[in-house]
Amino acid sequence: MNKQSMFHQLALIEEKVGGLYEEIGHLKNAMLELMEENKNLLLENQHLRERLQQREIELEKKEKLQSSVIKTRKDKKKRLVVGEGYDNLARLYQEGFHICNVHYGSVRTDGDCLFCLAFLNKQG
Repeated sequence: MNKQSMFHQLALIEEKVGGLYEEIGHLKNAMLELMEENKNLLLENQHLRERLQQREIELEKKEKLQSSVIKTRKDKKKRLVVGEGYDNLARLYQEGFHICNVHYGSVRTDGDCLFCLAFLNKQG
């Protein structure tokens, strides 16, 4: 092997190593970009999870508040309906009518009816 061919082969190897070195540099830069992007995505994911958790807590509080408001409204309506019915029955009894299930609607002639009084006391 002569010196010139050795020198030529050495130049080719040096050129290939240079190309590999350049390719390794590009891969290294791409890897750094991917690592940075991954870190940013992990941070964004964490922030989104925190926001989602806060939103779920807010929605749970809102639903509990709405259900308690609805329940309160239903309870008030129920109390009003029961109160109105009781008042109507008491008024009918005071006007002299039976409100018991035995003589309902008939006129009371003999004074107070024990069945009606028991019914009124049970309702109150």
